[in-house]
Amino acid sequence: MNPFDKTRRAVEDALQRYSPRGLLLYFLPIALIPATFIALGEGHVLKVLVNAAGFALYMLAAVCLRRGLQAEYVYHKSRIAGPPNPPLKTIAAAIAALATGMVAWLGVGHSLPAGMLFASGAFLGMYLRYGFDPRAEKRKITAAYGYSGDEIRQALEDSSRVIRGIEQANGRIRNAELNRRIERICDIADDILADIAADPRNFRRARKFLNVYLDGARQVTEGYAETHRQTTSEELEQNFRNVLETIESTFQEQHQKLLEEDAFDLDVKIEVLNTQLKREGIR
Repeated sequence: MNPFDKTRRAVEDALQRYSPRGLLLYFLPIALIPATFIALGEGHVLKVLVNAAGFALYMLAAVCLRRGLQAEYVYHKSRIAGPPNPPLKTIAAAIAALATGMVAWLGVGHSLPAGMLFASGAFLGMYLRYGFDPRAEKRKITAAYGYSGDEIRQALEDSSRVIRGIEQANGRIRNAELNRRIERICDIADDILADIAADPRNFRRARKFLNVYLDGARQVTEGYAETHRQTTSEELEQNFRNVLETIESTFQEQHQKLLEEDAFDLDVKIEVLNTQLKREGIR
């Protein structure tokens, strides 16, 4: 991958990760707050309940939408992810439609058919603005060594979320050199997951990588991202750099071993990495 492509992908990842998409839904029902108090002052109990319920439903739809957008980001980022389950964006559209129809009918006083039209419009608007959840399965994963295809896929998807967590922590670190190292680590990790998905026979030999290496990389990156904001210790930065060098070289070696079908001394490497993480005092 050339430097221009890496820069472009980094920008695209940042836009996806910190996108304000979906936040508008938190602000749309604000008008229901004064409407609820007005109805309360007028003694319209039904309108009070409807407006309050409508506001709560819009908030729930907003939460579902944001989480659905995050799940969609993970899906598009990963090479092996299955479709988001549950389909939160679609659920959010249905909840927003229900809230709109209910408020239009019982809150504002429109007829039931008109309320249904408002609900349909809200559902269509959610679809046109945000779309529905992706449903295509990216890659069929077969069973191997006593593990079902679903078990392997779930493990790989969990690992993919760990990698995305490392990327998010990387976004909080203000050091270009360290950022590039962490990006390389994430790229190698994604390649390893893709190789396992392509040949599930590698899953048995890669389990310790998934369980130990990735989780160790996430812990140390998140720990440094949090700590370095409170201190500018050069020693801490150098310790973190040393750990990243070890993780990167270990990831590269693990990837090569998978390609060569050679698992020799992997357990030793895991123990070496664990020892260094503890010694450097970052984990």
